[in-house]
Amino acid sequence: MQKVYSKIESIAGNVISVRAEGVRYGELATVQSKYGTSLAEVIRLSNDLVSLQVYSGGRGVSTGDEVRFLGHPMQISFSENLLGRIFTGSGEPRDGGPALHENLIEIGGPSVNPAKRIIPRNMIRTGIPMIDMFNTLVESQKLPIFSVSGEPYNDLLARIALQAEVDMIILGGIGLKHDDYLTFREQLENGGAMSRTIFFVHTAADPVVEALMVPDISLAVAERFALQGKKVLVLLTDMTNFADAMKEIAITMEQVPSNRGYPGDLYSQLASRYEKAVDFEGAGSITVLGATTMPGDDVTHPVPDNTGYITEGQYYLRNGRIEPFGSLSRLKQLVNGDTRSDHRAVMDAMIRLYAASKETNEKKSMGFRMSEWDDKLLKYGELFEANMMDLSVNISLEEALDLGWKTLAECFSPAETGISTALVEQYWPKEFAAAAEK
Repeated sequence: MQKVYSKIESIAGNVISVRAEGVRYGELATVQSKYGTSLAEVIRLSNDLVSLQVYSGGRGVSTGDEVRFLGHPMQISFSENLLGRIFTGSGEPRDGGPALHENLIEIGGPSVNPAKRIIPRNMIRTGIPMIDMFNTLVESQKLPIFSVSGEPYNDLLARIALQAEVDMIILGGIGLKHDDYLTFREQLENGGAMSRTIFFVHTAADPVVEALMVPDISLAVAERFALQGKKVLVLLTDMTNFADAMKEIAITMEQVPSNRGYPGDLYSQLASRYEKAVDFEGAGSITVLGATTMPGDDVTHPVPDNTGYITEGQYYLRNGRIEPFGSLSRLKQLVNGDTRSDHRAVMDAMIRLYAASKETNEKKSMGFRMSEWDDKLLKYGELFEANMMDLSVNISLEEALDLGWKTLAECFSPAETGISTALVEQYWPKEFAAAAEK
């Protein structure tokens, strides 16, 4: 039964308070003001005093307006009709299409029972060498992309959405600039990926409370599709905007702030979203990639710092490239032994030699005399950055491994690579084989 109240006790920004009984945390309500009807969500309970966040803001709301509690939390329609559609953070159509109301499901439920999870066993190919070859993305993994403002992390997510070998993409935009939203939409439509994509978008101009709902809506829909056997990749950007929205609401609610003003439950709030990544036995999977900007390139900032304790590694995006040092996929060893016999050996050798080339670059900048070995390392470093680190490179894992062998062969002899003789005999490029024998 819906409960209706016609007296609002207080209005503070987007938060209103009423006295009511039998109301649950997270329950939805409607607020009828002179500007029309707006949804609101219960965000605090103190005895019979109920605080609600009004989605459309507190402008125009007066103390005599009607508040009607709906008796259920936020819900979203679930069906195949979601595919190819764009919605707001509250689940309303943003693309001019019809509203969907059938088969409503609740959002923000608990994480999957650990007993229902299985050990990750499949890689997700993206066509990006720095991911596929060096830090493999694994099905059901949760990984952040640590970056700073100005880096092309949204372009990287769009490219992953276009190229990832999964059944469907759910893209959750949080605090997006309108230009970024249009760019995502254009790239997905032009790339032919919109038909397998569901886009929930909250822009910087939308109500702040909708920013908190985007991950929950995205993951609730992803879970239902995964239970139907779909391999779902959830892309979230930007999780720092999500945390900032939490911070703004916590300040409005006069909560005691924690580190840098963020609420004390920041870790658990982030974890409850990332932990939705799962591989269901006998069904599909959910893989989560979340862009996380680091203010001032500070990895000790509360958002990336807490995220690092939750996720299974991270990608660092700097200077338009995924950095090989610092980037880590902790689950890659579960799958890269089953791709091709030379995968691990080539990966290890190339990273080791690239680290040596970086040291040689430092020596050169300090005026040290370069030896023949140093010259080889400098040449190799340039080739590695052009062939592997450039995000415009779009090749399969097998092509990346072959290109890795060619890059090594252009700079070193087989013995200098440290790769086993058996693998060298099998994979060393034929055009360099004669020179290697000499």
